[in-house]
Amino acid sequence: MQFLDLKVQYKSIKEEIDAAIKRILESCVFIGGVEVEEFEKEIANFCGAKYAIGVNSGTDALFLSLKALGVGPGDEVITTPFTFIATAGVIANCGAKPVFTDINPKTFNIDSSKIEEKITEKTKAILPVHLFGQMADMDEIMDIARKHNLYVVEDAAQAIGATYRVKKAGSIGDIGCLSFFPSKNLGAYGDGGMIVTNNEELANKIRLLKNHGSSPMGKYLNLIIGTNSRLDALQAAILRVKLKYLSGWSKKRAEIASYYNNALKGVGDIITPIVKPDRNHIFHQYTIRTAQRDKLQQYLKEKEISTMIYYPLPLHLQPAFEYLGFKEGDFPEAEKTSKEVLSLPIYPEISQKDQDFITKEIKGFFKK
Repeated sequence: MQFLDLKVQYKSIKEEIDAAIKRILESCVFIGGVEVEEFEKEIANFCGAKYAIGVNSGTDALFLSLKALGVGPGDEVITTPFTFIATAGVIANCGAKPVFTDINPKTFNIDSSKIEEKITEKTKAILPVHLFGQMADMDEIMDIARKHNLYVVEDAAQAIGATYRVKKAGSIGDIGCLSFFPSKNLGAYGDGGMIVTNNEELANKIRLLKNHGSSPMGKYLNLIIGTNSRLDALQAAILRVKLKYLSGWSKKRAEIASYYNNALKGVGDIITPIVKPDRNHIFHQYTIRTAQRDKLQQYLKEKEISTMIYYPLPLHLQPAFEYLGFKEGDFPEAEKTSKEVLSLPIYPEISQKDQDFITKEIKGFFKK
């Protein structure tokens, strides 16, 4: 059983996807154009933000956001050690220092109660991650940021459509960053990303940065040093089709998560995902915890059930960040979590039969 089956999603909307691709091929407008402009408007509306800027990946969304805020050498950015490497990698690539804060073991997100103690005179921004589809404690984070005059960049790569007290992921901080990597809830057929913001000045600067600093007044007039990070028209057209289905897909994911929760309640030492009452979790991943993680994963593999571990090694222990000088034990919650998490197959089209089979085999493992 596959962890994620993108073919079945494609087949369900094949005619619309094929028509969108054909439209782009016939137009021969592959960079920018109406498709990108309309998709940006649709994403801004979906996220409840004034501006949306398409870029070529979620990683570039984070990188260009930090660049637009002036993050550079000598600065520090506070983030979580329990996330994909891109989150901290972009901080380092700006020449700044990633400053890690341990996580809340119940939600897997950055522990907002531990952020303030990490702030120094060098701190320029806080970069919370809405991991697996549930938003971090944004009220607390924004209060801390305002108190210390810091920027907030939301890594909402896994959380498009998630809400925090009715506000959508990406719309609360100074800037929000989305990823359209194929496996995401809103996935492209290649790389893609989006930056959302309510700040016109930041939006204009990001538009310059993503296109070689080129002035909208002249093709070969470059106002600042930028880079090439454009969302292409083909991906925008595909994503426009998918966006119409996203809310329904998110609802289906929540139903599957509810089924898993009920079926796995009281099974072994499993801890099922906790959803805070003021949040809407879009379950990009359905992730359980168990001290028997490795043995359970191997057992399920033998039963031909694919699972994933996000993430087996926290960032502070990654060789790439060895220069920061962290050691095992520095962020105990992230370290313990990395040894216990296991993500089960979850996508809107997964059958009830497959869900039954997965939970049956997990129960069978713990009975043995």
